[in-house]
Amino acid sequence: MIRGQHLTKSFGSQRVVDDVSFEAAEGEFVALLGPSGGGKSTVLRMVAGLETPDSGSVLIRGEDATSTAVQKRGLGFVFQHYALFKHLTVRDNIGFGLEIRKTDKAEVRRRVDELLDLVQLAGFGDRFPAQLSGGQRQRVALARALAPRPQILLLDEPFGALDAKVRIELRAWLRKLSREQKITCVFVTHDQEEALELADRVVIIHRGKVEQIGRPEEVYDQPATPFVASFIGSSNVLTGTVQEGRTAFGELNVGAPHHVEDGAGVRAFVRHHQVEIIGRSDKTSKTDGLALAKVSHITRIGWVARIELVLDDGRHLIAELPKDRLESLAISDGAEVFVSLRNASVFVDAPLGDGVEDYVI
Repeated sequence: MIRGQHLTKSFGSQRVVDDVSFEAAEGEFVALLGPSGGGKSTVLRMVAGLETPDSGSVLIRGEDATSTAVQKRGLGFVFQHYALFKHLTVRDNIGFGLEIRKTDKAEVRRRVDELLDLVQLAGFGDRFPAQLSGGQRQRVALARALAPRPQILLLDEPFGALDAKVRIELRAWLRKLSREQKITCVFVTHDQEEALELADRVVIIHRGKVEQIGRPEEVYDQPATPFVASFIGSSNVLTGTVQEGRTAFGELNVGAPHHVEDGAGVRAFVRHHQVEIIGRSDKTSKTDGLALAKVSHITRIGWVARIELVLDDGRHLIAELPKDRLESLAISDGAEVFVSLRNASVFVDAPLGDGVEDYVI
């Protein structure tokens, strides 16, 4: 349905998109995810026809649309800041695209009524944008984009200006809508939770380049690069060496990557939930793969407990576990515990570099 092939774009001397290729199949929800300023929105604007690539091509429904005018691409586009016409009512905003296409007035009324029901704003048609909440305005913007019945919807940080509760509600609503309407969606966001919840596939873009493309569970559980491992989720970072098929970090260890020779230097990204805590009362002696640690601080956030640990060798770790597990451990600040690593994403000779350190927690 949509395919970007080797897209490249520079503004002046700065290359903001560098050989980006991706595709979105019919009915698929694809997220372009990455930090702000990474080139995601520029990629989307090239798909929409709002920017022209310096090189590369955009294919829509199998046809080269690289030079096709915006209005002839058959796309719906939703921006972060709604872009509603302040002087028009909700009804007139939704019907605007149909009016300029000289659509029959009776058909415009019918389609607008249908969309007001779809976006759960029946009864709001005669209001003006200033009389709506942020979430309601964004639903009007979505309805306006859907009015001409596009098969493809492009969304550029559509929930970025909304508060957390409204974002969560609209995410669920948009996912349901896209499935029911069988619309192909390409969605730009810097919010990893948003991408992992909504998308069928995620395209991770950093500094203009594609770092990884995969299903949400793939990019989370099997990051392809140190950047992806650091950007998706929260991780501890440990350096170590491969010894007899294991990656050793002092007294802690996990499995080593295949075909890596003993003595190789590695860097591992360990999710907070991959750090296992064993109370001293549960184990009287330390065995291989366990390390002694002291609890330096415990923070309770909702149903999760975040535990800061200091190992005997001075390394710091953060573990997260359900609060009921914390209660069963019966530990507090200053307690001594054993820790082990359930898993890790290990990269050979992988310095942080290239902005990765900005995302390590």
